[in-house]
Order: sequence, then structure tokens, then C-alpha cells
Amino acid sequence: MEEKTKPQARTRDLGKGSIPKLLAQLAIPVVVAQIVNLLYNIVDRIYIGHIPGIGAAALTGVGLFAPILMLINAFAMLSGSGGAPRAAIFMGKKDNETAEKIMANCFSLILIFAVGLTILFSIFAPRLLILFGASDATLPYAVEYARIYIFGSIFVLIVLGMNLFITTQGFSKISMMTTLIGAVINVILDPIFIFVFDMGVRGAAIATVLSQAVGAIWVLRFLTGEKTILKLKLSNMKLDPKVFGPCLALGISSFVMISTESLLSISFTSSLARYGGDVAVGAMTIITSVNQLITMPLQGICQGGQPIISYNFGAGNKDRVKKAFFTQFLCALHLPLPDG
Repeated sequence: MEEKTKPQARTRDLGKGSIPKLLAQLAIPVVVAQIVNLLYNIVDRIYIGHIPGIGAAALTGVGLFAPILMLINAFAMLSGSGGAPRAAIFMGKKDNETAEKIMANCFSLILIFAVGLTILFSIFAPRLLILFGASDATLPYAVEYARIYIFGSIFVLIVLGMNLFITTQGFSKISMMTTLIGAVINVILDPIFIFVFDMGVRGAAIATVLSQAVGAIWVLRFLTGEKTILKLKLSNMKLDPKVFGPCLALGISSFVMISTESLLSISFTSSLARYGGDVAVGAMTIITSVNQLITMPLQGICQGGQPIISYNFGAGNKDRVKKAFFTQFLCALHLPLPDG
């Protein structure tokens, strides 16, 4: 009987072929997903801003939750952005067994982070939101949104952290679908929960959590299915410092960058609340969303280039590592790309 083709044979070899073409194949879906996700966030805030009677205060309240959201994202990146490149390096070394252990250990870390952050923010969210600049008018909406979102943070951490392990294997279109599915579901559910069920800000939070839950199921189903190269296995989830330690060391840079961005956001919102009031905080929420239209595509390009660089580093192809880096760099600057 003829042997079945292994999943590895159905994927592109990141150690061969044109680097600009590989970068385009990997980065374009990620950039599209980033832009769609951002546009969904803008639409989400448009819905909230149009809640009759309370739109402005509700929008400001949700905007005050942004620093907490950034911190949740920071912990997802601490595990995911540190583990995914490490997994790609070992894939380049043809050591998929170690790569699977890295992925499973990072998943265990994400679960631990989710439990810890849920408990921490559930207790201190109201105090933190007041510290961020919430007024008597906006605090109730900020707390309503925060409490529901925080209990669904496990789904956010899984989507953000584990989706990187899909991209790092070269399945950028599957990774894109994770974001698109969540965004589409959220856009559909938002008006239903906010206006039809008349749940206001709570409805917006529930819609977001449900969409992230679907995204998390999509990610886990793929990583435990037949099409993935690296399979998420329960036997590899026992934490080993030798496995997850280097991942945390590599991911700490992303963690620090996002965390400091959160601190900067806290500084902005608290100052605006003090000197400009709720309207100024709401305006800052809108400006932040528009500003992300510039930074999100750049993040997508970097995420698309990461698997190529890491894989070839592990394979010892130093020339391709350099070429991949400079191709990504030129692409980010919108300069002409080299041939080949």
C-alpha cells in the first residue's frame, strides 16, 4: 500500500526559493489580517459611540481599558513571539520534536498567564481604571466592559500567542483566517448584542469574547489536527525551564515594548482626563485607532519575515538570513526589493 504523504511535504521549504516571493507569500496574508482586525476595532468603537444617550461616555470608558488590554497582549507576546522563532529555528535544524516541546511549553505558559491575569485584573480593575483617569460618568462603562473582557482573556492570549506558531510553520493563510473569522463574527454580533438585545457596553464585550473564543478554537483545532507540521500534544505540556526559559528570554523584548506602550497610554489618558475631561480621552481613543493603521502593516511584515529568518538561522544558511532581513527592512521602508 502506498504511504500517505506527510504534512511536511505539503508546505513550502523556507530554506529554498526566492526570498522576496516567500516574504510576500507569508507577509501579505498577515498584513491583510492586521488591517482587517484594526478596521473591525474601529467599527466596534463606532457601534459603541452610537449607543443612544451614552455613546460618548461609553466610548471613553472602553478607551480607558486600553492599557489593560495592552498588558494582556504583552503576556501573549512574551510567550508567542519568543517561542515561535525558537520553534522555527529547530525546524530549520530538522528537529521538529524539540520544536513541538517549545510550542507545548509556551501553551502551558499562556494558560498560567491567563489564570494569573484574570484573577489580578478582576480584583484591581476598578482601581486601575480610576488611576487611568475614569470619571464618575465613564467608570461604570469601563468596569462593565473590563469585567467581561477579562474573564475571556484566556481566548485572547491563545489567539495572539498560539497563532504565531501557525505563521512560523509557513501557514500564513490559516493564520490570517484566525483573525478574519474573529473580526467578521465580532462585526456581526456587535449590533445584535448592543442594539437588538439592548445590552450596551456589556454586549460589545460579550461579542468580543465570543469572537475570540471562536478564534481560539480555530487555532487549537489546527494545531492538533492533521495539516499542521508541529502538533500540540498534551505529553509535551509539562513545563521544562530548559525549554521555555530561552523563549521567555527572546520574548522579553516584545513584552517590554508593549508594556511600556501601556504605561505611555496610562500617562496620556490620565493627563487628558485631568486637563481635558472625558471628551479628550474619547478623542484620544479614536486617534489611537487611526494611528495603528500605520504601525499594523509594519508589524505584519515583521511577522511574515520572522519564519524565514528563524528557519534559515537554524539551518545554518547565514546568507539567506541576511538577505531575508534586508528584504524585510527594505519592504518596511517601501524601497525596491532585490531580485531572487
